[in-house]
Amino acid sequence: MRYLATHEHALRGTFDFPIELYHVDPSHPRYEMPFHWHMEHELILVLQGVLHLSVEGEAFDLVQGDCMLIADGSIHGGTPEGCIYECLVFDLERFLAGTTTCGQRVALLTEGDARLEGKFPAGAQAAAIVGQLFQAMKAERPGYELTTMGLLWQLWGELLGTVEPGPPRDIRRAQVVKKVLRRIRSSYGQALTLEDLAAEAALEPKYFCRVFRQITGRTPINYLNYYRVECAAELLCTTQGSITDIALECGFGDVSYFGRMFRRYKGQSPGQYRRAHLTAG
Repeated sequence: MRYLATHEHALRGTFDFPIELYHVDPSHPRYEMPFHWHMEHELILVLQGVLHLSVEGEAFDLVQGDCMLIADGSIHGGTPEGCIYECLVFDLERFLAGTTTCGQRVALLTEGDARLEGKFPAGAQAAAIVGQLFQAMKAERPGYELTTMGLLWQLWGELLGTVEPGPPRDIRRAQVVKKVLRRIRSSYGQALTLEDLAAEAALEPKYFCRVFRQITGRTPINYLNYYRVECAAELLCTTQGSITDIALECGFGDVSYFGRMFRRYKGQSPGQYRRAHLTAG
């Protein structure tokens, strides 16, 4: 499976139970979390270490027991530090479709421009509910689907009672960055310049750099190289291709430059990285 190729519109779970659990540790091909978005909500629970997370340009550091709720459509990415974490991705609107009970309260979850998302520190009631939710999904005991739905309702009740929805997002800025992220994802193996990416955003390069950095914390070219290295790392773990072929496939025309960039982002050479992950597997 090409993890980095997962599309933001991919369906999660099943038609009548639209929720999916992901466990991520250092052996996972997508241990790093490149910036992405999807049309579902996401809950992240840190089991160990630290996850440096960025959501719509705002930075969060999550430690063991901390949780994060990310709203649908929010651009987010993360860098783990000795971290093991889990994610639940679910379609809130499909869960609530046709619901008539407490209609006005439910409308606060699904309507309007405000974003109901945020960090729940370890020990908080919301974090305790999220922990139970993850346990129910992992155990898969008979009837766990109903337990999961009940815990989601409990979580929404806790949040609506204690958390004020955040301010509306800057939709135009987010759409510009999403367009460029799509271009990088589809064309990272080709030659791309700052001017190419700025043209994709329909912005002057200097202003484009500022907007892109506000969301991702990186310059466009820095992020392009980072994404290429992540794609190369996945291929090193999942294919038998030569390092030279993988470098070329991922947009690095100069193998020595690929080696320098790989070491910068991964702290080791491509060959060392491949051997370490083959041993771990």
